Amino acid sequence: MSWSERQQAMLEAMGLKVWTAPPAAPVPVEAPAEVAVAEAAPAPVAPRPAPAPAPAPRSMAEVLVAPAALPQRAPRAGLERIAAMGWPELREAVADCRACKLCESRKNTVFGVGNERAHWMVVGEAPGQQEDLQGEPFVGQAGKLLDSMLRAIGLSRGDGPPEQQVFIANTLKCRPPGNRNPEPDELAQCEPFLNRQIALVQPRIILAMGRFAVQSLLRSSEPIGRLRGRVHEYQGVPLIVTYHPAYLLRNLADKARAWEDLCLALDTLERRG
Repeated sequence: MSWSERQQAMLEAMGLKVWTAPPAAPVPVEAPAEVAVAEAAPAPVAPRPAPAPAPAPRSMAEVLVAPAALPQRAPRAGLERIAAMGWPELREAVADCRACKLCESRKNTVFGVGNERAHWMVVGEAPGQQEDLQGEPFVGQAGKLLDSMLRAIGLSRGDGPPEQQVFIANTLKCRPPGNRNPEPDELAQCEPFLNRQIALVQPRIILAMGRFAVQSLLRSSEPIGRLRGRVHEYQGVPLIVTYHPAYLLRNLADKARAWEDLCLALDTLERRG
C-alpha cells in the first residue's frame, strides 16, 4: 500500500514509521501448456433447493455461550422505557442501575463522553481500573493512544463541531472485577443502554473497538482479524471493526492495521457524504 504525505504524517502521529519495500525482481512467466479438452455432453443440472430462511437475530448471550448453559430468566423489564429515554433520564438510569452483580464492586458507572450529536461514535469494551475511578471511558495509556489515533484523522473528544468530534461509550457501563472478561448476562443487561446511546447520537459512522464491542453490535463471534477490512452495518449505520487500543499497546505490529481501519472509516464517510 502506498501512502500520501498526509497519511505518512498521520502515521507518525500514531508512533508508526513508514517502511518502503524494495522493488521485486521480475519473475519470468512461462506460456501455459496446451490442454486438449474432450467434447462431452453437458451434464444434467439438478434443480436448486429453495434457500433456507434467514436466522432470527441472536441475543448477546447466545453469541457468547450456548443457550442451554444460560440460566432461565424472564425478559428484562423496562426495555421500552429505556428506548424512550432522553439523555438526562438515560444518564440517571445508568448511574442507578443495579441489574447485575457488577454494581456491587464498581466505584463509578462509566456512561460515555463526547458530543451528543457527533458524526463519529467509538464503542469500546468494558471499563478498566482508571475508568472506574474517574467515571470516563478510555483514560490511562489506552486512552492516550486512542486520542492520538483520533487526532491523526482530525477528530477529538473535546470541543469542536460535530463532524470533528466523537462520542465514546463502552459496551459495559461498570468495571468487571480484576478486569476480567464481561459475562453474557452482564452484556445483556447493559445492551439496552448502549443501543439507546447510539439511537440518540445518530452517528454517521461507528468504530467498534475490541472483541466484545464487535460481538454486541454485529452479533458475531468471528475473530476481529476476519471482520476488519470491510464495511459492516449496525441498523443502517456503517460500522468499521478495529482493534482495541489496549490490545495495540501489547501488539505494536497491529498498529498499521488499525491505521488502515481508520482510513477505511474516513473513506466510507466521505463516499456517503
